[in-house]
Amino acid sequence: MPEMDDPYSVLGVSPTATQAEITHAYRRQLRDYHPDRRSGEPNSGADERLRQILAAYALLRDPRRRAAYDRAHPVVRKRTTPTRIPVTRRRSRDDDEPPLRAGPVRWHR
Repeated sequence: MPEMDDPYSVLGVSPTATQAEITHAYRRQLRDYHPDRRSGEPNSGADERLRQILAAYALLRDPRRRAAYDRAHPVVRKRTTPTRIPVTRRRSRDDDEPPLRAGPVRWHR
């Protein structure tokens, strides 16, 4: 089997992709890189890419092999800082007025 970096990136899906998403991505990639669809002389780069696509799908289509790969290569999530959204509070001139006002309820049929 050819050496590949990450089967998820080869197929262009996320590690949380469903089996249907993986199959859809595989078929799309297969259509693009299939030798019968290519014109002109054989391209060794396209052949290598096709081998990677086939190997990635062979790994990800089997639930046991996919689970073993996921255990061996855990996804490292980046820590992100929360986004601060500035909020401006305005006091009404009339302090008796509640801070939140709701309009009439509209019933949609």
